[in-house]
Amino acid sequence: MLETGKYHKLRILRKSAHGAYLNKEDGSPVDDVLLPIRQVPENSKIGDEVEVFVYMDSEDRVISTVNKPRLTLGECGLLKVAQTTKIGAFLDWGLEKDLFLPFDNQRGKIHTGDGVYVGVIHDNKDRLCATMNAYDMLSADSPYKLNDMVKGTVYSINEKVGAFVAIEDKYHGLIPSREILDNLKFGESIEARVSNVRNDGKLILSLRKKAYGEIDSDAEKILLELKNNSEGLPLGEKSSPNLIKKRFGMSKAAFKRAIGRLLKSKKIEITDTGIVLIEE
Repeated sequence: MLETGKYHKLRILRKSAHGAYLNKEDGSPVDDVLLPIRQVPENSKIGDEVEVFVYMDSEDRVISTVNKPRLTLGECGLLKVAQTTKIGAFLDWGLEKDLFLPFDNQRGKIHTGDGVYVGVIHDNKDRLCATMNAYDMLSADSPYKLNDMVKGTVYSINEKVGAFVAIEDKYHGLIPSREILDNLKFGESIEARVSNVRNDGKLILSLRKKAYGEIDSDAEKILLELKNNSEGLPLGEKSSPNLIKKRFGMSKAAFKRAIGRLLKSKKIEITDTGIVLIEE
């Protein structure tokens, strides 16, 4: 039998009222597979090569289609729930027959219309189905290194551990709970920075941009202004963002980080009127 869940390039062997029967040109010992009549390319003839996706129909018969599903075997991605039943859910993946998500492969309560992050696998009867256990399908062999920016989808959230992210629907990523600045949602697309590459290759992510170099340069700007103004600067953590932007060309968040660095190094002090330079 041709492996289901994948694309195959097959030859048209014969035609009937039901459609075209396809098989490999090399004479592999596999059964012919039907391409339904409405799917057969116009003006095609015996011997023509057709690229098709092979799967099982509602009666578990191997069949082919020229349509392209949103996911193939081994791939992960976000699909919409078309219907829920007592035994599982059916997902819209772009083909006439929806993709089955068995109840045992679900994580948490899902509803019709929800977007669920799944991978495509074979069940124990070699039928295609979906699983929400995407963690087991992602790779740790990513090309990314420290401080690279990556894009991914949040597919699971554990309040104690953090948000699990599928980077490019291929690689493992984790935003630790301490790094989560906002309320991330399941299925949300995010952009993050690689803050650590673990020994096993899995990526630790941060939603914070690298700020260390920015702090140093911002702190230098503030120090220079203070040296040029012996009476200090009438600014502080409560100053308006617009005033800070106009004076230093930086955001209020960057200003506060730089002030914190200068206070820690005992180069400035905060008074009732603003910031003053500590004489060395």
